[in-house]
Amino acid sequence: MRQQSLVQWKPWPIGAIILVPLLACANPAAKPAVALVPDDGFVALFDGTSFQGWRNFKGEGPVKGWKVEDRQIVYDGQPGARGDLITEKQYTDFELQLEWKISEAGNSGVIFHATEEEDYPWRTGPEMQILDNEKHGDGHSPLTSAGSNYALIAVSQNTVKPVGEWNAIRLVVKGDHVEHWLNGTKVVDYHLWTDEWKALVGASKFSDMPNYGMRKSGHIVLQDHSDLVWFRNIRIKEL
Repeated sequence: MRQQSLVQWKPWPIGAIILVPLLACANPAAKPAVALVPDDGFVALFDGTSFQGWRNFKGEGPVKGWKVEDRQIVYDGQPGARGDLITEKQYTDFELQLEWKISEAGNSGVIFHATEEEDYPWRTGPEMQILDNEKHGDGHSPLTSAGSNYALIAVSQNTVKPVGEWNAIRLVVKGDHVEHWLNGTKVVDYHLWTDEWKALVGASKFSDMPNYGMRKSGHIVLQDHSDLVWFRNIRIKEL
């Protein structure tokens, strides 16, 4: 596959993290700032206090199966409350950044370009795997371990942190080119819609899903896989 880095990673400027709280204190009545870091092009996808901008897959009304706790989005694990969480907005080219933490033997994922034409978002959108590699069976294979393009493209190396620690991801999608970054390392690099991509899908568990990985825009999804999972510091930049 072609190897190409899409976005030059730049560390946040010194003081950027404390700047927004100081501005908020200057005007207690002001709404939380949308931009997490001044002038870097990213906007918050999660305000830390509500599900504004999110809803359940094919759902209306209050979000079910998830809660906001300590400025984190948490799957609450209640029986019968299942439901993937999706952005209300659809995205085409973007860089998504977030942090995740998974429970022991847990499984989840971040799905992109998902639509609601099928029964589940994973039937249309490719997935960046979230996993406890040590205790979950999928962790035995690089093809299905944390950071992989689930069941299609293996990670180049294992950079996941142990259960109980936060993992930082970057998901970069520009045109047909996709990069998965896990804890500062690019672990997967691939191209959508090519003959190679179609061959991979055709030889996989997704072979009977004609819409899988073929959409050029769609929702971003936090997957409910019935395991406790936490997300925080979710932000996006459209490219």
